[in-house]
Order: sequence, then structure tokens, then C-alpha cells
Amino acid sequence: MITIAVDGYSSCGKSTFAKAIAKRLNYIYIDSGAMYRAVTLASIREGIAASSGIDEVRLAELLKDIKVGFVKDVSGDGWLTTLNGEVIEREIRTLEVSGLVSPVSAIPMVRSKMTQQQQEMGEQKGIVMDGRDIGTVVFPKAELKIFMTADPIIRAQRRLKEMDGKGEKVTLKEVLMNIEERDRIDGSRDVAPLRQAVDAIVLDNSHLTVEEQMNWFDNIYKEVVSKLP
Repeated sequence: MITIAVDGYSSCGKSTFAKAIAKRLNYIYIDSGAMYRAVTLASIREGIAASSGIDEVRLAELLKDIKVGFVKDVSGDGWLTTLNGEVIEREIRTLEVSGLVSPVSAIPMVRSKMTQQQQEMGEQKGIVMDGRDIGTVVFPKAELKIFMTADPIIRAQRRLKEMDGKGEKVTLKEVLMNIEERDRIDGSRDVAPLRQAVDAIVLDNSHLTVEEQMNWFDNIYKEVVSKLP
């Protein structure tokens, strides 16, 4: 078994792709982005994070008691994010959380706390983790690193469709602005910015179906595994 790191921009379908890989290989799936969303949700609930700013003093105290995890969906088809044992998968996908997750994620103590928990989860290998700094910071020695990208408009359309399906009424312009702002923050933060690892393989899925992406992965995976000692 190996460690597979999937990095890339927001709304590129990283989670869908990584989940499909984990299911195909019978690996454990870890959604690092969901972990930062969980911290953001907890901060919003406590009045620590808002559009007006983030109270980092109170956030430091809150982080001491935060434990993010994942449980199998009862359907057996996926994984659900938990915050201190509470399933919060739906709550962390709102536009409110999306609007604050990048600034919360940029705070060094938040990244340190989540990186520690991620590395603990991945000690035994046989995992697929997606995020923005997995191949560069969390698992720099991962045997397979994939960097995903797609056209911003296509990413916004995908995100809008997902949110419409959940009953959230937002416009394409709002979603696109949110995505572009997240790209800016993720790529410019001082700690663990979004970067393509030098040994990552790029997947531009702007015009690829999930099936086509999986066919691409099968070929890459076989090639990587065949070169391992």
C-alpha cells in the first residue's frame, strides 16, 4: 500500500476523485479540506470567526478541544466528516463556511493542529488524502502526488450545481467570486500555501468525466507502482 496525495484548487472535484480512488483501492479516504471547514464551522458557532475578522486568542483555546474525524456513510458509498463525534458533513458545505475557510485555514496554529491530526491518520499508509498542501507539507514523501486544476468558470458551475442540489440559493457570480478569492488567499498565505509539488502529476479535468479521470488514474497508478522497489 502507498500514500496518495491529491492537491489542487477549490471545486476541482478533488474530493470526488479521491473518494473514487479510495473505493477502488480499498484505501482510507481523508478529506483535509473538510477538516479545515470543520474548524471554521466550530469557530462560526462560537462567534470566533466572522466576516469582520477572527478572534485568534479565543481560537487558540477552541483548537485545544477540536478533534476532526471521518466515519463511513451508512450507504457504504462515502465518508462523513465529524467534529468531536458530531456528523457535520452538510453544515460545512454552506457558502458561509466557504467564505471563511480560507482565512481560518491560513492561520499557522490551525494548520499545525490539522497537519498533526492528518499525519496521525496516515501513519499506516493505504490512504488517499486531498487538499492543498498534502504533497508539499503533510506527506512530502507520498509515493503518488496528483495536482488537479480546472477552468475557474467550470469550477464555479460545478459548485453552483452542488449547492443548488442542497437547496442553497446563490448566483454563479457569487460562487465564482468566492472561488477566485479562495484561490488568492490559498496561494498567497505565508504558511503552507497552495503549490504544485515538483514531483506531482497534473490533471486538468475541465472537460473530463469522472470515468475518464479514473481511467487516467488507473494508468498513472500502474506506472508508479511498477517502479516501486
